[in-house]
Amino acid sequence: MRRIILASASPRRKEILKITGLDFDVCAGDYEEDLSLSLKPRQLARFMSRKKAEAVAHKYKDTIIIAADTFILYKDRLLGKPGTGKDAVKMLRTLNGKMHSVITGFTVMDTGMGRVISRSVETKVYFRKLTSEEIIAYVASGEPMDKAGAYAIQGLGAILIKKIDGDFFNVMGLPLCALTKSLKEFGVNVLNKEQGVQGLRGRGF
Repeated sequence: MRRIILASASPRRKEILKITGLDFDVCAGDYEEDLSLSLKPRQLARFMSRKKAEAVAHKYKDTIIIAADTFILYKDRLLGKPGTGKDAVKMLRTLNGKMHSVITGFTVMDTGMGRVISRSVETKVYFRKLTSEEIIAYVASGEPMDKAGAYAIQGLGAILIKKIDGDFFNVMGLPLCALTKSLKEFGVNVLNKEQGVQGLRGRGF
């Protein structure tokens, strides 16, 4: 199996990638995302994910690099992570009772072959109507402070959400279905015949 590097400091992306059973290491680069670039949202997500992959690729030879970038799109406005509690309250009031999109761009890079693909996935998220007290209490929990859009669907933030349309893991920051399909193009198969046979034997089949 090729060595795999997850170019992200996000514990959520690490948690998601662990689901695949793949062995990987983590190395976060120093690329600073810039939501002000004049690109369309999905193009911007792909661009920033590629820059994140490039920021660590020079450290590794013959390695698969995975990088991703996630942000919120509400109407024509891009929302990243809140800088302060006041910012978080403002973001949640903006999204309150409305639909927004979560866009994640991801890049898979083969440093040995010099091959790169960058793709993006969009999930629609519908907030229920929240009271001001609920918004303030949620921000006071501390959970929103390092999350795009100021909420975490996998945590307490789940109670803010009425429904979603699309990939749940994309809202967490890594679209697992699209990513694993892309990894197959690099010869990395999460579900393969050998693993299947071993799994069945382990269960007495």
